[in-house]
Amino acid sequence: MKKNLHPEYHVIDVKMTDGTVIQMKSTYGNEGDSISLDIDPLSHPAWTGGSTRLMDTGGRVSKFKKKYEGLGF
Repeated sequence: MKKNLHPEYHVIDVKMTDGTVIQMKSTYGNEGDSISLDIDPLSHPAWTGGSTRLMDTGGRVSKFKKKYEGLGF
């Protein structure tokens, strides 16, 4: 394997949406840098099981439903 091909991993601080800070190994920045997350497993509906609302911008959803209403959707 070629030398110096892969980036170096180092420890950074990751600030979650609830304010807690955890340390992770990453290739981001330099040793000791920090990153703040806008979306993480504590707040994202995919992990929390929260309900989401579908935004119907421009009537696309209703147009789709009208087009395929006879198929049982």
